[in-house]
Amino acid sequence: TAGMKKDIERLYEAVPQLVNVFKIKEKIGEGTFSSVYLATAQLQTGHEEKMALKHLIPTSHPLRIAAELQCLTVAGGQDNVMGVKYCFRKNDHVVIVMPYLEHESFLDILNSLSFEEVREYMFNLFKALRRIHHFGIVHRDVKPSNFLYNRQLKEYALVDFGLAQGTHDTKIELLKTAYSEDQQGSCLQNNPTIPLGNGVSVNVTVPKQIAQQSASKPSDKKFISHSKIQIKEGREGKEGSVHHSVQRSVFGERNFNVYSSTYQQSSSTKVIKHSKMIDVSSRKLVTKKKIISTKALNNGTARKAASGCSLNLICDCYATDKVCSVCLSRCQQVAPRAGTPGFRAPEVLTKCPTQTTAIDMWSAGIIFLSLLSGRYPFYKASDDLTALAQIMTVRGSRETIQAAKTFGKSVLCTQVVAAQNLRTLCEKLRGTNSSSKRSQGEVPSKSVSDSTLPAAGDKLSAPETLGKQIQHLKSIQEGDGALEMKAADMKGWDQVPDEAYDLLDKLLDLNPATRITAKEAMQHPFFKDMRP
Repeated sequence: TAGMKKDIERLYEAVPQLVNVFKIKEKIGEGTFSSVYLATAQLQTGHEEKMALKHLIPTSHPLRIAAELQCLTVAGGQDNVMGVKYCFRKNDHVVIVMPYLEHESFLDILNSLSFEEVREYMFNLFKALRRIHHFGIVHRDVKPSNFLYNRQLKEYALVDFGLAQGTHDTKIELLKTAYSEDQQGSCLQNNPTIPLGNGVSVNVTVPKQIAQQSASKPSDKKFISHSKIQIKEGREGKEGSVHHSVQRSVFGERNFNVYSSTYQQSSSTKVIKHSKMIDVSSRKLVTKKKIISTKALNNGTARKAASGCSLNLICDCYATDKVCSVCLSRCQQVAPRAGTPGFRAPEVLTKCPTQTTAIDMWSAGIIFLSLLSGRYPFYKASDDLTALAQIMTVRGSRETIQAAKTFGKSVLCTQVVAAQNLRTLCEKLRGTNSSSKRSQGEVPSKSVSDSTLPAAGDKLSAPETLGKQIQHLKSIQEGDGALEMKAADMKGWDQVPDEAYDLLDKLLDLNPATRITAKEAMQHPFFKDMRP
């Protein structure tokens, strides 16, 4: 297109060294912080070699660019981790040159993959994660589009370390600086005096134990609608990447309205969301310096109180539809939240300041969930509270609340939502009838229709998307609604072992401290005959 040609011309102008080395063919990817181009390089042997040119946006911090390069050079080049060939710079323009791996679109092949291909895909993903986690690298943006897959060659590559962070013992020197900067956000938990810059600091005291919320009416439904969720939440960071809307998700925004408020003991913010349909753009209720609540800021009195109130007062607006002056006066907690919506772990959604390689394993679990259910994206939410609520509909509200306590977060939900059986959920969404043994004597669903989807699927996805999910569906018997597929079309999906769902359960462990690691995942019985 004309637009693409102009982009290529601008890239040549910005980095003129590329002209004599590469012939740029087309733009093959574009994200928040970079654009990727397909190019060919003329080798001395006379052959042409395909390369991927990643042009970083000029506003990228030099330390961040250098850290990404170091991740590629130190950890890349083996075990399914992308390496780097060259790097070109002209002023503030940087181009990273990497080997090009022709790959399939995850969405295009999702429902044509055999079960064995899915097993190989996940094994190789864990192999890449084991590699980077060994070096103390937290990728932060693990998702299908960042794990390239060549189906024919059975080649894989984990790419895009633009959001990578280091663990406390990272072996990537340039990530150590980034780690220390991130840890400044957790000073709220360790140091009651918070430096704000320019010689200004503020003392923060932890309020006394809050009263328990009164019991709410029980609900038989497995979804959260017009419910209240309360968590400790801090200032939002930059989005890791743009999450494009694809009408295949199990969860969506249209029928999912969450009334929420937030609370945190050491430093808290209160966000009010009314349970009526609102445009996504109108959800931006929190700005960097102020939060508006019509009930709390009546005639500006609360604003004045906020500026002069003592920070040792006890919050009196917990679980109510207002923001008190005590909460308005508190500092907001800073915690990393970079990543892609739908793939963020619970500890990321609840602004936990201490985040480890476990967040990558959660993201891998979401990919596995999509592969087993045939739905992508599985989760789709425009804000963190809605995302947490959607997780509850699968993993359970009580389980989520309990797990949050382990990393110092308080979560409140007005409805009790039971955890769903992962096998039953995935089989209903994919439309398969497994013949393998089931734990606890479960009987599989005999039909797949709008009325027999799990409650989460019923309420949170458009009915018309059902047909797109079951591409191998051949017939539905009117008598008992049993689903019949030709044996050749099943591709092993009628023989999914219990080990697959056991691994999925361990990946989607709500507690990051007990979540399975990449090394442990590769040794799981699900991969018993696949050893590196």
